[in-house]
Amino acid sequence: MRNAIIALVLMLCGVFGGAILPLGRATADAPSDLTGAYNVIAQHQFIDLTHAFAPGIPHWPGFPDESVRTLFTYKKDGFVSQLFCHVGQWGTHVDAPAHFAPGGKTVDQIDPKQMLLPLVVIDVHQKVAHNPDYVLSMDDVRAWEAAHGTIPQGAFVAMRTDWSKRWPSEAAMENKDARGVAHYPGWSLPVLKYLYLDRHAVATGHETTDTDPGTATSRNDYSLESWILHQGHYQIELLANLDRVPESGSLAIVTFPKPRGGSGFPARVVAIVP
Repeated sequence: MRNAIIALVLMLCGVFGGAILPLGRATADAPSDLTGAYNVIAQHQFIDLTHAFAPGIPHWPGFPDESVRTLFTYKKDGFVSQLFCHVGQWGTHVDAPAHFAPGGKTVDQIDPKQMLLPLVVIDVHQKVAHNPDYVLSMDDVRAWEAAHGTIPQGAFVAMRTDWSKRWPSEAAMENKDARGVAHYPGWSLPVLKYLYLDRHAVATGHETTDTDPGTATSRNDYSLESWILHQGHYQIELLANLDRVPESGSLAIVTFPKPRGGSGFPARVVAIVP
């Protein structure tokens, strides 16, 4: 898988037959660099890592529910058009730095180059099955690197917990006890510092509604999410189908609309899988 990624990167850089071609040029013996890259990518499987959103889906408890109204109909107008009203952080969504960091990048300022990334999946779903309060540890990261090599620079790192299998039940996603304390997994600060400062990841993502574990958010502690966004990075929340993606060797396409000044918006995330 790693060799396939290296080959794809070489194609994206325009390397053919040992010669580096200027971007966008072709020779008599080689197709254009992007055509070659597309031909490789098109042969692979595309896995949607995105929940469809609708009124009533799980969301942060402080947000209002979505509403949808049909403004035009086929019968009356010859076409259909709907009005969707929801917060930016709705469904599978992007959190831009400005969500927590004053003056941070907004959604429309995120570089498109940060939307096609090597995908790293750190799988802790079995540990979460035994302990819903599990937080990702450096031991988990070291185990991933021992098995797959150094986490590539510029990666999108996703934490697989299989928590998305609880979708679309909000009660199951929150997993509150009798005292109202939520119990769901989250990241840890040592791991986030390692990924962003040492391995230079571009973004991280998870299946839960929050970066921080449920026991922390239940006391209004969102310090881990705040740390990521204050570093100038974006994150994706409420991912799906990570159980269908290998731990290494895939690419992530991370896309979202471009609301001017937006702090977040529903996203579409797709894995290209060997």
